[in-house]
Amino acid sequence: MGAGDNSSGPAARTVRSSIELAPESVFPLLGSADENLRELESLLDADIHVRGSSVTLTGKAADVALAERVVEQLVALTGRNRGITPEAVRHTVSMLTAGSAESPAEVLSLDILSRRGKTIRPKTLNQKRYVDAIDAHTIVFGIGPAGTGKTYLAMAKAVQALQSKQVNRIILTRPAVEAGERLGFLPGTLNEKIDPYLRPLYDALHDMMDPEAIPKLTAAGVIEVAPLAYMRGRAQPLHTKVLTPSGFRPIGEIAVGDQVIGSDGRPTEVLGVYPQGFKEIYRVTTQDGSSTLASGDHLWSVYTRDDRRRGKPPRVLQTKEMIGNLRAAHHHRYELPLLSAPVEFATRPVPADPYTVGLSIGEGAKAVPAEYLLNDSAVRLGVLQGLLDAAAGPVTQAGRSCRIQYTTTSPRLRADMLFLVQSLGGIVNVRTRSAVSRTTGNRRETYVLDIRLPEGIEPFRLDHKARKYAAHGGGRPMRFLHAIEEAGTEEAVCIRVAAPDALYVTEDFLLTHNTLNDSFIILDEAQNTTAEQMKMFLTRLGFGSKIVVTGDVTQVDLPNGARSGLRAASEILTQIDDIHFAELNSSDVVRHRLVSDIVDAYERFEAETRPVGPHMPGNRAQRRAGGRSDRR
Repeated sequence: MGAGDNSSGPAARTVRSSIELAPESVFPLLGSADENLRELESLLDADIHVRGSSVTLTGKAADVALAERVVEQLVALTGRNRGITPEAVRHTVSMLTAGSAESPAEVLSLDILSRRGKTIRPKTLNQKRYVDAIDAHTIVFGIGPAGTGKTYLAMAKAVQALQSKQVNRIILTRPAVEAGERLGFLPGTLNEKIDPYLRPLYDALHDMMDPEAIPKLTAAGVIEVAPLAYMRGRAQPLHTKVLTPSGFRPIGEIAVGDQVIGSDGRPTEVLGVYPQGFKEIYRVTTQDGSSTLASGDHLWSVYTRDDRRRGKPPRVLQTKEMIGNLRAAHHHRYELPLLSAPVEFATRPVPADPYTVGLSIGEGAKAVPAEYLLNDSAVRLGVLQGLLDAAAGPVTQAGRSCRIQYTTTSPRLRADMLFLVQSLGGIVNVRTRSAVSRTTGNRRETYVLDIRLPEGIEPFRLDHKARKYAAHGGGRPMRFLHAIEEAGTEEAVCIRVAAPDALYVTEDFLLTHNTLNDSFIILDEAQNTTAEQMKMFLTRLGFGSKIVVTGDVTQVDLPNGARSGLRAASEILTQIDDIHFAELNSSDVVRHRLVSDIVDAYERFEAETRPVGPHMPGNRAQRRAGGRSDRR
């Protein structure tokens, strides 16, 4: 590279610089039919002349210096086996003009995904910073106009994370505000109704993955694409019981602000209640005979044997993911968590000592009074110890821990025993024997209850029973998924709870779940969420997950002046660590170059017509551009 020829006057001084190219770099730099050269000439003030493998730059010193850097960066791109296009020329000039210290060649060489010869990579400095932020933060908001690659790059990072096993699931969602989030007035099936709103997400997926694999991954729950209103639908039928501080209640009667019981046995507040319409329902049954109803996309926190052996946290799977996959050789595949502590109902006064009441029931009474069942754990344990001391015993087998066996002919007492044991964190396996009475000749059912209690819960007070139980150990109660069967279609509802692990107690003291672990979750068109929807979405974040929220705050389509959840989030969450807001602008548009010019023109128009008072001209223009979302 050499400099020469200066003209008179420092302000008007003309300099000339020559760059010698390697012969193999000339054609990539110039482009087909010199398209890259023409783009350079249109963007740079220096004159550019190419003869053979020599590039001569002439002009003011600053213009020539910029042109030198542009050519050097483009040559560096060819050295990285990167094709140069007019678009790459524009972005290189834009980055260098902006004074970035980062190398455009490095920015334009960052590969995210490659498939069938097509490579997905950031094309501008802001896009690279956006991609870097996704790597570095748990929640990233990508905010900018259409065509800046917000969603496309987030999708590429999601597929990359799935392929590298950083996550187990990709969840893609967007609000279907054009259909009022209900979609009920549209003809056709649910898929036919929602497809128009989700098509851009499907299209991006097909660019990045084998199209034949996508339906299989979708059917298996590895990829989920759904409107925001349906994505939260980890639902149970309205009549399904959930445990509250006052006992079991239908989930359909639960309201925001109510309390349900969490996995620690204590009350947790209900933060959201979301009707889901009619959904396909399955009965989920465990090996101890407990069961409840849930939708196919309802979430379950489960352990595999390997998870337990390696000390890993539970994984979260949908109901439909586990169908047909419940056995591993001779073992149950999925273990459900149990209560980590006994349920604590409010302490209530009782007319008699709980242990004495248990002894009397064990000697012939038929039921446990309600004031003893819905009481604190000490009262319930006292009743259970009385029952077991009166009519149960430890059962031992060589090489196995000790179980407790209790027998009754009373269906009511059987149910009360299940409530007592399960509410303390234990399990009960029930067997039924049918026999004919020698005295009456009537056939009656006898229930044999095999009981396992967690460590720290002593079942006996009688010394000889307590010693035998302690000598062999009670073992660890375990509950495994045993069967998942279709149960028809029912109206269902989803609740969101404040518990950190998102677990709550449903029928038979089963623990179920409504958050998202080990997932890469993308919320697209987020400017059309309400503030409540955005809060609901963000608080579904589970362990090992990543969220990317994309949107354009100038394109709000919410009805009736509703406040945009994206705008609200950008005001509320900016100071929280591990949440990043990435801004993209017209210089990051990677569609037709006219799109960038259109975006700039609209921004200038909105700035010029922005009203200074409620009756000033321009209010209508501002509302068209999304100003209505500023209303509170």
